[in-house]
Amino acid sequence: MTDHPTRVLITGAASGLGAALASAWEARGAQVLRTDRTDADGVLRLDITSDADWAAAREHVERTWGGLDVLVNNAGIAGGGRLDVSGIDEWQRLVDINLLGAVRGTATFTPLFKTQHSGRIVNVASLAGLVHPAGMAGYNATKAAVVALTETTGHELAAHGVSAHVVCPSYFRTNLMAGVEGRDAALQQVMSKLVEDSPVSADDIAAAVLDAIDAGTELIIPDEAARGAYGLKQADRASYDAVMRAQARKLEAIADE
Repeated sequence: MTDHPTRVLITGAASGLGAALASAWEARGAQVLRTDRTDADGVLRLDITSDADWAAAREHVERTWGGLDVLVNNAGIAGGGRLDVSGIDEWQRLVDINLLGAVRGTATFTPLFKTQHSGRIVNVASLAGLVHPAGMAGYNATKAAVVALTETTGHELAAHGVSAHVVCPSYFRTNLMAGVEGRDAALQQVMSKLVEDSPVSADDIAAAVLDAIDAGTELIIPDEAARGAYGLKQADRASYDAVMRAQARKLEAIADE
């Protein structure tokens, strides 16, 4: 037990899931440092691709709070494209933000957590880190890497009293598609519709994430659609492959229209 409110730093917290997570923790009485690369009231500027920004964030935390209880590497981008449509520049952007952003955050705060002998690292990945639809190789690969990073982090830091949790939601209503860049217009059309039509909100995901962290869950699959898709892959690989390949054919048909 601590004698202070839970101290939480969240990246990408100006909107979307990051803002929903911040509000959920604040409703519990936590002290939350919202960070984002965009300027907004009540938000500390933090570009997750900048080592200098990460160092400044750690200095701010230590000066203001004297420590940190939860680091949430939430900031990320949507993207990807079919293998013969997307370019290496798109892959590089996804790697720099979705993967290396989480790596930088983890590396920045690991020494502090080890000194404290406590802390939680929460990495927001995606169902795409576990289930790999066609047309999304770059996004799938970076999110799968975040899953691997988190598992490794949990093993490496367990002896220091630090836990690691990875969040793998399916599509939910958010502004994620607003910042999409890429050449594959067909994929963007499909992804946008899946986001818009989802019955799940960012607040729903945030509530499920906090409950799962409370329970000590390390692999957090917070919504029914994500659990169903991952469960199919585990239980019936042939059926899973058939679904994924049917989706690949549908994507090609949309692109040909």
